[in-house]
Amino acid sequence: MFHLILGACLAVSGDDCGQILLPKGDSPDLAGCMAQADRIVSDWLADRPDLTGGPAECRANADLPAADLRHVAPGVYVHFGTPRQMEETPDGRIANLGVVIGQGGVAVIDAGVSRAEGQALHVAIRRLTDLPIRHLILTHMHPDHVLGAEVMAEAGAEITAHHALPLSLQARAGSYLQSLQDLYPAAEWIGTRIVLPDRLVEDRDRIDLGDRHLDLRAWPAAHTDSDLTVHDSATGVLFTGDLIFRDLTPVVDGSLQGWLDWMADDPAAGATLVVPGHGPAATSWPEAVDPQQDFLTALAAQTRDAIAAGLALSQAVPVIAEALQPYGTFWNSYPATVARNATAAYKELEWE
Repeated sequence: MFHLILGACLAVSGDDCGQILLPKGDSPDLAGCMAQADRIVSDWLADRPDLTGGPAECRANADLPAADLRHVAPGVYVHFGTPRQMEETPDGRIANLGVVIGQGGVAVIDAGVSRAEGQALHVAIRRLTDLPIRHLILTHMHPDHVLGAEVMAEAGAEITAHHALPLSLQARAGSYLQSLQDLYPAAEWIGTRIVLPDRLVEDRDRIDLGDRHLDLRAWPAAHTDSDLTVHDSATGVLFTGDLIFRDLTPVVDGSLQGWLDWMADDPAAGATLVVPGHGPAATSWPEAVDPQQDFLTALAAQTRDAIAAGLALSQAVPVIAEALQPYGTFWNSYPATVARNATAAYKELEWE
């Protein structure tokens, strides 16, 4: 497999540059890749007046950086991200990303934090199969999961997400892209754009991959207001997105009580393997969820105590954070997250 690669720079700054992989140029041979290169590059740049590009080249798949995809079940692969907050990493590649290969094509679950990560995932998929990438499923709207989506769209994928995702993502799009540029060198973010889904899940949906299907479920507000889970019928693997955190401190950005209700309802019934949004996969529901459930239950209890004591938000947050310090030895990126969680919990629970 050969891939079409374009060197691109910001039009206003020739120093901010990176490599762009254009999936429409994929070809089993060098000649096929080169034959269509000029047209594909011209069309791509015409839609991006903020970028300039030099001569393109076709490079072999083996010569390009690829995401590390681990085989976790027949036809199911996972790239396990670094379980830290984005600002603690050199590239923001912290989320777990999934790939399910069926007879009818490939489904990708989350696309990473940038175009660069989406490209690395695309290269890795092409090392496994030449089947078309038909679907990209976004588990929620956070940047580490969605900003690589345009690569999969250019590869031909239909993008599916929770019905609340478009509004939530559009509201934060500018800050997400700015944060990416503030945190990392241009090679990591050049060409990254927000792409909205083609298909929305109101409650449940199903994606057919021929010999297997993926069952999708949109949930009420929990980790965020746009959480979606994916269950593979052939293997029982359940992708939870950030409804489950392992190793990395859970972040409340939707509803704490809704998240506790989700965990209490055993939404993983029948799953053989639980792939969280961050951290290692788990072979049982208690292994996957117990530490998170304990932490979030304690967060709710301490917050309610602070509210009952009549503490204002500014007073309550440090009190709650101090009470939760014993959990700090268990979770990565804990100090940066616990105060944020206390603030979110207080704002929600004070209205009970």
